[in-house]
Amino acid sequence: MKKITIKNINNIREAAIEFIATMDNKTVFAFEGNMGAGKTTFIKAICEELGVKDVINSPTFSIINEYRSNTTEKLIYHFDFYRINKISEAYDIGTEDYLSGGALCFIEWPEKIQELLPESTVYINISEQSGGSRVVTIN
Repeated sequence: MKKITIKNINNIREAAIEFIATMDNKTVFAFEGNMGAGKTTFIKAICEELGVKDVINSPTFSIINEYRSNTTEKLIYHFDFYRINKISEAYDIGTEDYLSGGALCFIEWPEKIQELLPESTVYINISEQSGGSRVVTIN
């Protein structure tokens, strides 16, 4: 288990760099945390540090956004399953194909699709602390 502290929004890029250093060859990352904990903001910082130049938005309504790193050409998928009501919706968009395709997959609200997540999934919890800092726990 590793912990990274995001003191404030000004050091989120440093935290993203620290997170990227822990990724190894893993591809599926499940981000857990309360609404407003900073999951989307942290994933955005990670994508930017990985070389994504596109505008990075929350996929809350689209469920999935696709990006490509301008530095490595690596494909990145950002999922937000908050709005799905049943697991069949995740199956309908081919989630299992995305997760097994070798691209980086960053998933918000992974508990909604738990049965689809591979054993190798890395779980990340983001929790808000008093004073507004965040602790990122990587399991």
